[in-house]
Amino acid sequence: MDAIERVEAAFETHVEAGLHHGAQLAVYHEGDLAIDLAGGTTGPEGEETTPDRKHVLFSCTKPYAAVALHRCVEDGLLDYDDRVTDHWPGFAEGGEKSEITVRQVLSHQAGLHETAFDAEFERWADWEAAVAAMEEAETTFSPGETAAYHSLSFGFLVGELVRRASGVPIDEFVDERVFAPLGMADTDLGIPEGEPDTTAALVGFEPGERARETGAGLDAFSNAEAAALFGEEWLHRAVVPAASATGTARDMARFYSCLANGGKLDGTTVLAEETVEEMTAEQVAVERDGTLGVPRRYGLGVVLGGGAWDKFGTISPRRVFGHGGLGSIVGWADPDERLAFAYVTNGIREEFEHAMRANALADAVRVAFA
Repeated sequence: MDAIERVEAAFETHVEAGLHHGAQLAVYHEGDLAIDLAGGTTGPEGEETTPDRKHVLFSCTKPYAAVALHRCVEDGLLDYDDRVTDHWPGFAEGGEKSEITVRQVLSHQAGLHETAFDAEFERWADWEAAVAAMEEAETTFSPGETAAYHSLSFGFLVGELVRRASGVPIDEFVDERVFAPLGMADTDLGIPEGEPDTTAALVGFEPGERARETGAGLDAFSNAEAAALFGEEWLHRAVVPAASATGTARDMARFYSCLANGGKLDGTTVLAEETVEEMTAEQVAVERDGTLGVPRRYGLGVVLGGGAWDKFGTISPRRVFGHGGLGSIVGWADPDERLAFAYVTNGIREEFEHAMRANALADAVRVAFA
C-alpha cells in the first residue's frame, strides 16, 4: 500500500467507524488536484455522497469573507489600519469602540466577540438587523488588548465593511471576485432563490458515540441543536459571512491551493502575493483565546499553525494557515510545500474527537506528499 492509498484507507475507516455519515477529502499539490474522495451518505437516510455534494461549511466561511475584504484593500477602497468608523460612521460614537481598526476586526482583536445578536439566530438572515446589532454592541475588552474568537460578529463586521467600501453586498462580491474566478461552482454564501437546496443533512453526535451502532441520540444536546439549526434551508440561503456558506471539499482545497501558490491558480489571480503575505503574517498570539480558552495565533482572517489546537496536523508547521468549522470540517494551506487540504463531513462531534480525525488525515497527507 503506497502513501496515497493509506490516506484513502484512513478516510474510509472514519466513515466505516461511524464518525460521520458522509465526508469529502480533497488535496491539491503544486496547483493540481491530487486527491478527491467522497464516501458514506448525505445523512442518516441519505443517498451516496459525491464530491460535488454541498455541505454546511460553518466557520470555514470566514476566510472566504476575509479575502473579499483583502480585495477591497487591493482596490484602494480601505486600509488595514483604517478605523472602522472611517467607512461605517454609525458603527461607534466616540469611546474606545470608535478606535477599532480593520486589522483588529480581521484578527479577532476588536473586543466584540460576545454580542446579544449571537443568540438571536432567527434574525441572522436580516442584514440590516445584523448591522444595527454590531452598532449597538459594546466592547468586552479594549481593542487590541488581546484576542478572542469572534464566532459570529466577525462575518457581519467584515461583510458590512466590504459593502461600505465597495458598494456591493458581500455575497455578490465574494461570488464575483473569489468563487467565480476560481471555478468554485459548488460553493455559495447564501444559496440563491430558484436554486434547489441539496445540502447534505447534518447530525450532531454525543461525545464518544459510534453513530452506526448506538443511534444518533439527538435529545437536546448542543451538537444536536447546532445540527438542527444549521440544517435549516433558510440558513443555507442566508448571508451569514462567519458561518453559513455551503460548498465542497474540492472547492475549499482549490481556494487554499490558490493562496498556497501566492494568490494565483491556473492563470487566475485572486490576491496579489504581497496581500497573501499580509493575510498570513502573525498579527497576534495568545496563550488563552478569550472565547476558545486555548492558544491561538491569528493572521488577517485565518488561523496560523504550529500549535496543538489548530487541527492542521499533529504538529503543523508555523507557516501553515487555514480555518476549522464547528466540530466537522477544516481546510488549510502549506505554502512551503504548495499543499492544500480540505476535509468536510456532515457529522458534528466534540472538539477532541474532531481534532483526532482531522489530524490523522492531515498527518497522512503530509507523509504522502513529503
